This record gives sequence, structure tokens and C-alpha cells, in this order.
Amino acid sequence: MNNIDKQYQQLLKDIIDNGVEKKDRTGTGTISVFGRQIRHKMNEGFPLLTTKKMHWNSVVVELLWFLRGDTNIKFLLDYDCHIWDGDAYKNYSKNILANNLELMPASDLPKTKEEFIKRIKTDDEFAKTWGELGPIYGKQWRNWESVDTSQYWQEDWSSKDTDQIANLIEQLKTNPDSRRLMVNAWNVGQLDQMVLPPCHYGFQIYTRELSIMERVNLGDFRFGSTVTDDMCDKQDLPKRAISLMWNQRSVDTFLGLPFNIASYGLLLEIIAKEVNMVPDELIGNLGDVHLYSNHIEQAKEQIGRTPYELPSVKITERNWYMHEAVKEHLGEKTLDEKLKSYRPDCFELIDYQSHPKLRAPLSN
Repeated sequence: MNNIDKQYQQLLKDIIDNGVEKKDRTGTGTISVFGRQIRHKMNEGFPLLTTKKMHWNSVVVELLWFLRGDTNIKFLLDYDCHIWDGDAYKNYSKNILANNLELMPASDLPKTKEEFIKRIKTDDEFAKTWGELGPIYGKQWRNWESVDTSQYWQEDWSSKDTDQIANLIEQLKTNPDSRRLMVNAWNVGQLDQMVLPPCHYGFQIYTRELSIMERVNLGDFRFGSTVTDDMCDKQDLPKRAISLMWNQRSVDTFLGLPFNIASYGLLLEIIAKEVNMVPDELIGNLGDVHLYSNHIEQAKEQIGRTPYELPSVKITERNWYMHEAVKEHLGEKTLDEKLKSYRPDCFELIDYQSHPKLRAPLSN
């Protein structure tokens, strides 16, 4: 069953039929509606749209980049992901080409976006400065800075860093019914340091206990036998289902939203695997939901396409760590080590069938 494509197509139609014209920071122009929601049951398949071909590698690489706490596009480029190229080049152009040519000989300056990207890939020192996007998603997820108010009696308050992802995983393992299972990227004090304030600015996790029948359906039991929770425990079957809801202030519905849906679906899968829970429901709360004026014809074409069945995703650990001798020598990996050991080839997309790509320009 593929309801996510149908919901997405209905959202495109909603914007075209009911959207109002609005100006935007890029100067492109949009038609926009406000306040929409999408919901997807993960047992219906992985939510990667089929009504146009999606670039799976970019979805995976960007999410791993966030989870590593990275904010430099060098990692993205190393894995052929170009989602943030335009924002990095825009920042470089504004600060160097327009204003500060004296910082290096003019002959050494990349003059085009293509030259800029090539320089980032090949020059580590250049990449360290101009590949940096400021304290965006990864920084806030893994290294949120705040004032340590426990030191309030001192003249110079110190700051402390909070790993929101590590805290989330710990709380899921120790207090899964908490109503504080949240991660936030909207750090008001650092918005002016970011090349782009977060569009999807936070997410919340919710878990529930599985019924005995739900657990039985996950296991390998003889037909007709009476199964108990203890028998499920012996097979290490999950005891809980886990859902994720993200909030998004600004939604580039044609280019961005399909990636957001798949990215948070994959994040839910990764978290569920780490805490041994079953992915349940994925929910997106969407604020300014818009189509850029140069995406409308493509959206109309996508609306007319018939969805295929959804694919599934298999997550595997890095093979070198699966050997018992290696585990015995290294001990249990920390969460940070686990996240940084993931590579795109750890995420296998199974039975993905889609319509052809629909190309549209990205507005930065």
C-alpha cells in the first residue's frame, strides 16, 4: 500500500488550487498554503516517493552528516551529495568575491560554483573555511551550546555542550514514556551565524508498548502454540513501537519535502534499531507549504502519475565490526562511534521502483 505518494500528490494539488502568491527571500516567487500535516505508517513500506525518481544516496548522506554533528560540506562532497552546494557558494560569494578580495590573490579565487566545489574537494585548508555552513543542524543535534547557569555566581559564565541525540537515545532506553523525547535545531542565539536557519527545526519521539500479538507477529514461533512475553524476550523481540513527528517552518514542497519525508523516515529506522523498537508512525507538521513559481508545471506532471508500491530499507553494521574478535578487542562501541561508522552502503534500498526524474531549479 502506498498512501504517502497519494498524500503528497494531494498536497501538491492543494497548493495549486488554494495557494496564494507570496514573495520570498530568493526572489523566485511562490504559491503557498499554511498549516498542513502528513502521516505515514512505516509498516506500509519505506516512505521514499515513487512518483518521481529520488536520489537515495543524497538522502542517506545528508542524514549521516547531521548525525555526525558535521557542518562542513566536505563530507557531503566526498559522497557525491550536492544538496548544500548552493548555500555554501552563496556564502562564499557574499563574503569573498563581493567584499574581501584582498584576503587572497585574485588569481587564486574560484570564480564559478564549479571551481568552488572542486576547490573544496581538493584543498583541505580552503574547505575548512569556505565549506563551513555555521552552526546548522548537525551542530545543534550533537553539540548545542548553552550557558552553564550552575556557575551563575561567577562573573564569566561558562558554556556547556549538549548532545541531544545521545540524550534522546539514553532516555528512550531508560524512560521511554517520557514526554520530553525531543531534539531541537532552532537555537535562537545562533541563527545569525547560520548560512540558512533550519527549515525542519525539531522533532519529537513517542513510544508505546506492543501487544503480545504484535510481538508474536515479529517472531518465529510454531503455528498454534501459546506464546508468552517470556518466549518473545528469549528471541529478543522488541517490546515497543516508536513514532517520530517533525516540525517544519518552511517547505519547498517539490524539491525539499520528498527528501525530508525520506530523511526522517530513515532517522526513525536508525533510532528504532539502536533502541530495539519497531518503527510505527511518521508524522510531518508543515508550516509555510509552498511551490516555487518555476516548479508548478513539474508538480502538475507528478500529480498525474500512478504510484508504485513502496520499497523497504535494510540497515547493516560496518562489516569489519561484526567479527567477534574485533568486538572483544574494542569493546562495545559508543553511540558516537556507531554513528560515525555508518556509511551510505550500510543502507540498502530494496525493491524501489519509480517514475522518471522530474528536474526543477533549486532556489537559494
